Amino acid sequence: MQVFATDRVTEPLGSVTEPSLVMVAQGAKRSVLGERIFDYRAGQYLVVTLDLPLTSQITRADAAEPALFFGLRLKPAVIAQLLLDAGTAPGTGRGDAGGAIATSDADDDLIDAAVRRLRLIGNPVDQRVLAPAIEREIHWRLLTGPQAAIVRQIGLADSRHSLIARAIRWLQAHYAEVIRIDDLAADVGLSVSSLNRHFRAVTAMSPLQYQKQLRLQKARIQLIADSHDIAAIGHAVGYDSPSQFSREYKRMFGAPPAQDAARLQGVSVDVI
Repeated sequence: MQVFATDRVTEPLGSVTEPSLVMVAQGAKRSVLGERIFDYRAGQYLVVTLDLPLTSQITRADAAEPALFFGLRLKPAVIAQLLLDAGTAPGTGRGDAGGAIATSDADDDLIDAAVRRLRLIGNPVDQRVLAPAIEREIHWRLLTGPQAAIVRQIGLADSRHSLIARAIRWLQAHYAEVIRIDDLAADVGLSVSSLNRHFRAVTAMSPLQYQKQLRLQKARIQLIADSHDIAAIGHAVGYDSPSQFSREYKRMFGAPPAQDAARLQGVSVDVI
């Protein structure tokens, strides 16, 4: 579980977001996946069901009304057990099962469970005893809520999501290498055409586009920490050509690596 608060708007910063729930108690946030933009504000939540390369930022926050967020990693084992315990497929047909990210309004039951979980902070004994049950309830509220169709995919071993999750793990392990889609498809057990079709349907990008975003996001994080050797950082994430690295970096982030890193080192980039 994560709790995050800030009294200032932040710069967009990319990271690979694990399957998770992010609820907004106050303020507003924007997350971008490829060309898809997700804005969510107080009383709403974002749910992510695969490891996705998101670029996120706080878009509304000030000293009088700081942005407040609650984050919880979603657990496949908990969702699978809930589906078994229910004896049915709760939420079937609710929401769009095609994608791996969505926003929705939080209902009273979900908000109540999140508040009870937050009240345990500061009491280690209560957290150890009570938190697992409350977090299980939060998973259940998602499974019976408007995004049930995509959330339940996390707990189904034979779902399309599980195949794409396997492909994503392969890409994460080989992101800095020259990859052959045939090798990835063979590892997942799909034809190349099926892999491309399912991957794009779930993540809104192709496997190669996913790899490129992963490379550039990892490079950006390294550049913020140390921008002295841009060519070496580009090479470390898989670029043999410094000019290609700089060109693709600028296309994604709007500025060349050195200029972008210098700007980010002087501003807030905090995101949950």
